[in-house]
Amino acid sequence: MPAAALEFLERIEQRLTGRTPRPRIVFPEGEDPRVLEAAERLAARGLVEPVLVPRVIADEAALARYAALYRERRRHRGVTEREARQAASRPLHFAALMVAAGDAEGFVGGAANSTAETVRAALHAIGPAPGVKTISSFFVMGVPDRRTGCNGLSIAADCAVVIAPTPAQLADIALMAASSTRLAFECEPLLALLPGRDPALTDEAARLVRERAPNLELRLGEDAFDPRVNACVYPDLNSANIGYKLIEWLGGGSAFGPMLQGLNRPANDLSRAASPSDIYTVALITALQAHAEAPS
Repeated sequence: MPAAALEFLERIEQRLTGRTPRPRIVFPEGEDPRVLEAAERLAARGLVEPVLVPRVIADEAALARYAALYRERRRHRGVTEREARQAASRPLHFAALMVAAGDAEGFVGGAANSTAETVRAALHAIGPAPGVKTISSFFVMGVPDRRTGCNGLSIAADCAVVIAPTPAQLADIALMAASSTRLAFECEPLLALLPGRDPALTDEAARLVRERAPNLELRLGEDAFDPRVNACVYPDLNSANIGYKLIEWLGGGSAFGPMLQGLNRPANDLSRAASPSDIYTVALITALQAHAEAPS
């Protein structure tokens, strides 16, 4: 792991140390050995209070409460009482509903479920933040060259959710990536809209970004490859996945995530190949998001 990535992890641990109350982070795959190992480490460090959801949920009172909440949130879809109960009985939805109800501050899933299933549970139970139209994701990238990004760190978006964004969606992703950069790295974002097959898509997205955030530093075209860029926004999901994996595999980098951005409360995804260390790191970032969103 590059030094920048190790220092990033240490810095998050420092930022969370001593904060009270400890954020409760719920894990829907609570019986997975990797999750158990990560949860043990989190509890031992005293940074997070891990909550493990079993495969079979027996808490009838909680199930009834979460089913009622789910039905209320999905009433516009005609969800019945029975369907709401079935949804709340699934660990992914149960965990997301815990967050929606305020019984946990964040959600980390996906170790044994697909990104689609994990994001769907978060969307149905937690939903988007007020005013947000596009839910997207980002990876935290750490590379050996400390001259790039924010001391070797950068954000890559969107690598998991929006397959072929429209200009408006791309602008949403870019602005949320800028906010995620500030939160994760404590530095001002230098945003790049990377070129794709349709220059008009990027140009229109850039116009929308400048309209909504005129003071945000933005790079386009050849300038998008400025090594100082610390938030890279790809034109589509395929290029984003190729890009971050090349950085990780050929560039000697590390990738943490994918984290979700735009939700009403923190909920994050994991790769199904996630190691206990990956789960630990994503849980810490989730806790950081929870603290950032908590009222002062």
